[in-house]
Amino acid sequence: MSFFLYHHPVGLPGLVIMMAGGLLFFASVVRMRIGARAPAAPAAAKRRSSASAAGIFLQMLGFTATGFGLIQASLPAASPEAMLEAAAVAALMAGSVLMFVAATRAMGANWSVVARMREGHELVTSGIFAHLRHPIYVGMTLFLVALAIAFGHERNLVVGAPLFLLGTWIRVHEEEKLLRAEFGRAYGDYAARVKRFVPGII
Repeated sequence: MSFFLYHHPVGLPGLVIMMAGGLLFFASVVRMRIGARAPAAPAAAKRRSSASAAGIFLQMLGFTATGFGLIQASLPAASPEAMLEAAAVAALMAGSVLMFVAATRAMGANWSVVARMREGHELVTSGIFAHLRHPIYVGMTLFLVALAIAFGHERNLVVGAPLFLLGTWIRVHEEEKLLRAEFGRAYGDYAARVKRFVPGII
């Protein structure tokens, strides 16, 4: 437990940016959640992954483990350390929000929190999906790292990151299973040319 109780001091600018970025991210989630509500596909066309919920739970545990502990906002706001920290948090959160917005706009009504196939579901390969198959999870990873830096909890990533990555792997596996079942060779061809998380690498 003592591992989580001491963390290095951070500056107020980074915390403020983290809060603003987090609010913007979750506002985007709520907006898309409301806008993406559509009737589920009927009968045999209806597919939903219950295992995907387990992945979401593990991802949230990863965020909880990363954020857990004291926050020592004792760095002078104008100090080089605080400014560098704030810049890193701003860049990471900007990337996180932009990834999420770009992905959900491209997906439109296809987007949902839990992996599922909707009526009229389409295989989206344009926009950011022309470069990454899972940009939302990339954005969530940036969010996790920004949280650790803003709170001074980088050491918590030793626990938080594996939990988050395991949850992400489960969600990716379930989503790709549904997509392969629905789109067959078309998804196979897409997966062969577009990497999951880092263009041309992973």
